[in-house]
Amino acid sequence: MEEVDRILIHTLRSCGTEVPEEVQSVRHFSTELIVEAVVRCLRVINPSLSASLSHVLPPGMSARFRIGSSLAQACQDLGYPGDVGYQTFLYSSEPDIRALLIFLAEKLPRDAPEDAHQPAGKSAAVQRDIAAKIKQQLSVPWLPPLCRTASVQRSQSSCRLHRFHAQALTIPSSPSVQSVPAERKEYWSQHAPLVTAQVPHVSSLVASLLERNISDLSAVQEWETEWKSQGLASRLSPEDYRSRKQQRLQKKIQDQLRQHSQNLSENQSLATTPQDRADTLEQNKGSRFTRVQRFTYQQDPQTLKEQMQRVAEVLPKKDAKDEDKERQELSSLQQQIDAIEQEIRGLRESSKLLQLSVTQVEGEGSEMRRQCEEKENVIKVKKRAVELLPDADNNLTKLQALVDSSALRMVNLVGQWESHRVRLLEDYRQMRQAHQEQEDESSRWMRDFKDLYEKIRTSADEAKRKEELYKQLVSEYESLPREVSRAAYTQRILEIVSNIKKQKEEITKILSDTKDLQKEINNLTGKVDRTFVVTDELIFKDAKKDEPVRKAYKYLAALHENCGQLIQTIEDTGTILREIRDLEEQIETETAKKTLSNLQKILEDYKAIKQENALLLSQIREN
Repeated sequence: MEEVDRILIHTLRSCGTEVPEEVQSVRHFSTELIVEAVVRCLRVINPSLSASLSHVLPPGMSARFRIGSSLAQACQDLGYPGDVGYQTFLYSSEPDIRALLIFLAEKLPRDAPEDAHQPAGKSAAVQRDIAAKIKQQLSVPWLPPLCRTASVQRSQSSCRLHRFHAQALTIPSSPSVQSVPAERKEYWSQHAPLVTAQVPHVSSLVASLLERNISDLSAVQEWETEWKSQGLASRLSPEDYRSRKQQRLQKKIQDQLRQHSQNLSENQSLATTPQDRADTLEQNKGSRFTRVQRFTYQQDPQTLKEQMQRVAEVLPKKDAKDEDKERQELSSLQQQIDAIEQEIRGLRESSKLLQLSVTQVEGEGSEMRRQCEEKENVIKVKKRAVELLPDADNNLTKLQALVDSSALRMVNLVGQWESHRVRLLEDYRQMRQAHQEQEDESSRWMRDFKDLYEKIRTSADEAKRKEELYKQLVSEYESLPREVSRAAYTQRILEIVSNIKKQKEEITKILSDTKDLQKEINNLTGKVDRTFVVTDELIFKDAKKDEPVRKAYKYLAALHENCGQLIQTIEDTGTILREIRDLEEQIETETAKKTLSNLQKILEDYKAIKQENALLLSQIREN
């Protein structure tokens, strides 16, 4: 039991229970320590109980009874098979407490008692550090602003809080991507600003990075979902699927732009009358070179304004007359600029109208050319018919012969087609069947590929999880104290195993000796019985004739009876000794249960409850 108690104490300390160093056995556990150990274990097993259970035992008896009942109910909810109640904690016995602690230790998570509910990996370490820091800050009591020190000012002041404002960031992709142009890579490596220089305020940096990370993760998840639902069904590679999707998107945008342009041109052409188109053509007479020259060499009014302002800033300041003269020149130039701007607006409107007129004229010209081609075809047919009219009979005969030969040839072609059609239909059925089999085989391969992909992904996730768990265990192993060597624990375990082996050998030896003794006793008992029967028969034969033999027979019967009584007495003595040992064990068990001390505690608690009740009654009467 000493080794079991040491293991239990080590487990309780790893759960956060403050077990004193002088306590080396469950026998020395106090009521407060028992309650604290059970509450710590329950918090690790079920973290939701951290707010409802307190590991500190209150002084009031009614509160103690409530905590004991709550702990008993929590242990029963976990599936504790033994009897448990408030008396288990308040009036504890060594076997019951040991059994309960062993049950709770077996229920603890296997990875780490403190952080079993947390994920593994570097993120778990970061979360633990954050939780420890928050717990440390929450443990500091609140102080007024004038009483705060520098450290408390940093943790309790709200001046360092900022709004969550995210800014769009330009972050380079992986340099191993082959589809990225060389110019963009050069821009990323030489000219792209740092992330800290892309945000207007330093307080927005963390929010911007978090927002960018979340958007990247959501994009990856959306791509995986789309690839599983549609990409695998298309039987294309990821690159082909992306290019096909991009082409479809570009085509859709072009169709929408073309449709919008056609609707706009139709509306404008409907709103323009023939008289307006004639006036537009009259106003825009001239060669194309003239119009291009006018639009090329006429500057934008806004550009002229900016140039004039820069010239005015560069020129040195002059006297009042020069300034008046310059203002007049500027006003005249401004009037010229307004006139040019007005003329440019008119030319732009004229250009738009002219473009619409040209488009409509081109449409009318194409329609007229189509009508001319149709009329030319009709004229050719009629001209050929007119040429055949002078020799109509011969032409009709030739035409009839041509029709008959065409009919015969058509019949021959139909027969040939039927023969080819039967063969082609047979080939079509065979190819269709082969295609269907190929489709079934492809579907089966696709299902196998999906299953293999899921297995690969599951294996990758499992490998990643195990890798993170390995890293976490390595970090925890490195953080463990070095003064406790593993060899000592191994040596202790080997000693325990050797002691158990020795005890098992001794038990086996005792059982073997017991069996041998029982066998020898049975042999001796049978030998005695057989000897008595033989002796009885021999003496009984001579007892009828001889008086001394008759006395010897009586003595033999008395000796046999006394031996039987002696054997029975020895057996009863052994039974009594066994009962004595059982009673001694029961006495030790009852002594371990601390019945007398528990009764004394119960009496003291009863007196305390009576005093609390009397105090409450007095308070009620006073009120």
